[in-house]
Amino acid sequence: MIQHTVAFRLIHPRGSEAEADFLAAGRRVLASIPGVEDFALSEQVGKKSPLTWHFSMLFADEATYAAYNDHPDHLHFVESRWLPEVAEFQEWDLVEVL
Repeated sequence: MIQHTVAFRLIHPRGSEAEADFLAAGRRVLASIPGVEDFALSEQVGKKSPLTWHFSMLFADEATYAAYNDHPDHLHFVESRWLPEVAEFQEWDLVEVL
């Protein structure tokens, strides 16, 4: 299992319609791509990071994760929404070791 996670901060003001639209689009588009399991959208409540939002999802294996990365809906979301609207991010792709 691969857990793909990305913490990010948007260019939009907190609580704005633009912020809500981005988050809804991310959930709708990314969660619907074949192979995505357990999609979650989380909000940072601590004060230790400026990254305010977090997408997380699971993939059965590397081939499924690679197919997600190359999927036209993912590529379109990245080009049309992610690149122009995300101010900063950190991505982690994790596998459990124990």
